[in-house]
Amino acid sequence: MDNVCAVVTGGAGFIGSHLVDALLLKGYKVFAIDNLITGNEDNLTEAKKNPKFAYIRHDVTQELPVVGPIHFLYHLASPASVPDYQKYPEETALVNSVGTRGMLKVAKAHGAKFLFTSTSEVYGDPKEHPQKETYWGNVNPNGVRSCYDESKRFGEMITMLYVKHHGVDGRIARIFNTYGSRMRPTDGRVVSNFINQALAGKPLTVYGDGKQTRSFCFVRDMVAGLIRLMETDNTTGEVVNIGNPEEYTMIDFAEKIKHMTGSSSEIVHVRLPVDDPTQRKPDITKAKKLLGWEPAVSVDDGLKQTIEYYKQVAGRE
Repeated sequence: MDNVCAVVTGGAGFIGSHLVDALLLKGYKVFAIDNLITGNEDNLTEAKKNPKFAYIRHDVTQELPVVGPIHFLYHLASPASVPDYQKYPEETALVNSVGTRGMLKVAKAHGAKFLFTSTSEVYGDPKEHPQKETYWGNVNPNGVRSCYDESKRFGEMITMLYVKHHGVDGRIARIFNTYGSRMRPTDGRVVSNFINQALAGKPLTVYGDGKQTRSFCFVRDMVAGLIRLMETDNTTGEVVNIGNPEEYTMIDFAEKIKHMTGSSSEIVHVRLPVDDPTQRKPDITKAKKLLGWEPAVSVDDGLKQTIEYYKQVAGRE
């Protein structure tokens, strides 16, 4: 593995930094690229101790500095939480469009295998449940979430264009809700919101009536799925859901967090955001058959580890 080189864009982010660590454990040389718009260089503290690791602060919508040779290129760069991509809508649109095209050009030049991390958001507010990769989605192209949803859909299109017309060995992962250590407490996603509200004794804010559903994948399982998709033979041009099909209503999930943290926080209901999906659950049949992958960490076990992480971050031990 001494000569294998992997590039991870968004490598200082939540999932990206865990992917960096996993690739280093495989013995690869790893370059993490991140402009830190939502990433955190502290996430790479352990990676920086490894002589096979290098960090480059760079915006991937601009030409990539010379690195190489490159064998694997994982393109994760993008704001991913609703507050983040609504704060940086243009940056989000560009990194998933211009940035993806640029990274595909790099992959082509190096003959590298390429993986684009898309999102379950391409399904929008789905009329099909659970969502299979063959479902085209129900997305508002002009809504408050469209900078993310539509740019990810564009990223999928340009990836497939380079696969079909430029011979790039590319594949697409549709990532469903993921949680775990290194997710910012102020990230704005439901797991970080509920846990940190519960630990602080603040009300748990549930949007709408709380009957909307989500499924949650522990970050270690997510990273394993991404690596499996990249390195499994005959995955060129494939689109694969990566997520955990355990499904919860938001009101039930809030009660679970209250119980697991021993919190006395009340649950309060706030206005439902525009275009908030009513259901979200992956059909992972394809991942099981094609990759031999499925989540290994239960939601309860993953949440226990995540709660302990946030206790440490806040000094609540």
